[in-house]
Amino acid sequence: MASRVYRTTGIIIKRHKFGEADRLLTIFTADYGKVRAIAKGAMRPGSKLGGNVELLTHSQLMLSRGRNLDIVTQAQALDIFLPMRDSLELMSCGFYLSELVDSFIEENVEDREMFELFLDTLRRLAETGDGQRMVQFFELRLLGHLGYTPQLQKCANCNRILQPEPNYFNPAQGGVLCRECGYSDMSARPISVNAQKVLRLWQRSDIATAGRVKLAAELAREIKGILRDNVRYLLEKQLKSIDWLDRLAGDSSVNGDKAATENFNGSQA
Repeated sequence: MASRVYRTTGIIIKRHKFGEADRLLTIFTADYGKVRAIAKGAMRPGSKLGGNVELLTHSQLMLSRGRNLDIVTQAQALDIFLPMRDSLELMSCGFYLSELVDSFIEENVEDREMFELFLDTLRRLAETGDGQRMVQFFELRLLGHLGYTPQLQKCANCNRILQPEPNYFNPAQGGVLCRECGYSDMSARPISVNAQKVLRLWQRSDIATAGRVKLAAELAREIKGILRDNVRYLLEKQLKSIDWLDRLAGDSSVNGDKAATENFNGSQA
């Protein structure tokens, strides 16, 4: 029989006011997956829980199992990713990652691999200030981890080996389409040679390697649009944090990008 009280580490991915002084938290934990819990009195001045259960805080937690919701009885912050909190753009990237996790990850199912990826990505955001690449890498690896790895080596329609040339991408088909299959597909968008190379590299690399890939602005926008299309297709909705992210980046045309780009060294992929 499971113990009524348990310890774990977790990252706060969502919070709401609950009653006069309590917080309703969604926590992505290392040992129990995504859980919902009440932090009683967290909104009161001087609360011992308060700052330890803020959004995007990695904390050591003690919880008590409840009938419907667990109760946070103790919390101690391990990392608040302080450099990230000085940047509205980086915090917005963190909120988007949290929304991805909340949307894709089931409750009460341990997923340590995804927890470690999420934690590593937040650390890299704070250390490097590189929001765009870290978000895109996380999106791609999240999709792969959940079994939605985009097909990047063979045509997702005819299964022929893709040639090193501009092709097409359609999330409904599961990935890249060759020129013959993609040309007549009205739902497919063009994908440049360099975008294909970057995505292939990221599929097999770690987060540090991904962070070393330098992307020209047009290529970064193209990859962003491709991955956003994939996420939107799978969730059947647009995440709320997307519009805010795009406004901060001054990029409202990501879904209209058609191609390509110059400054990526294709020999990396």
